Amino acid sequence: MTESPGAREAGVRRNREALLAAAAAVFVEQGVQAPIRDIAGRAGVGLGTVYRHFPNRAELVTAVYRHQIEECVALASALQRESISPGEALTRWIGAFVEFLVTKHGLGVALQSEDPSLLTLHALMLDKLVPACASLIAAGVSAGEIDPSVTAHTLMRAVGNLCILGPGYERVHAQDMVARLLVGCRSAR
Repeated sequence: MTESPGAREAGVRRNREALLAAAAAVFVEQGVQAPIRDIAGRAGVGLGTVYRHFPNRAELVTAVYRHQIEECVALASALQRESISPGEALTRWIGAFVEFLVTKHGLGVALQSEDPSLLTLHALMLDKLVPACASLIAAGVSAGEIDPSVTAHTLMRAVGNLCILGPGYERVHAQDMVARLLVGCRSAR
C-alpha cells in the first residue's frame, strides 16, 4: 500500500516538530554543540532524517531559536487578550523571555560565529521580540502601570544582562533580579 502525499507531508511535519522539540531540550541540557545523534535519539529518528531537515548544525540551531522566538512573540499577543492587567502581562512575558535566555547554553558563542545562517539570528531576535515587548509596555503605559520612560530595547537588554549565568549566579538569581528590575519599571502613582 502506497502512502498518500498528505500522509507523507504530515509525517514530515511531525518529524520536523519532533526534531525542533528534541533539539531545544538537548540544547538546554548540553548546549548548542550537543551531538546530533543525541538530538536524533531524543526525537526518535535517524541521523539521516535530521540532516534531511537540517543539512548542518547552524540550520538546526537557527530553526530551534526561530521557533522559540515565534512562540515568545505569540505569547505577547495571547497575554494582551487575557483578562489580566497590562503590568501582569508584561511580567509574565518577561518571565518567559528570561526562560528563553537562561536556557540558551552556547547561544552567545553561536551568535558570534561567522556562519552566515547564524548571523541573522540576533537581528531576528531584535526584529521580532523588541516589538512584542514594546506592545506590552505601551499597554502598561496607557493603563498607568508602567513608567513611560521604559523602552523595550533597554528593558530587554537589561534583562539579558541579568540572565548571564555563572558560578554562584544561577537561574533563580536571574529570576529574582529581573523581578526586582520590573518593580522599578512600574509607574510611581
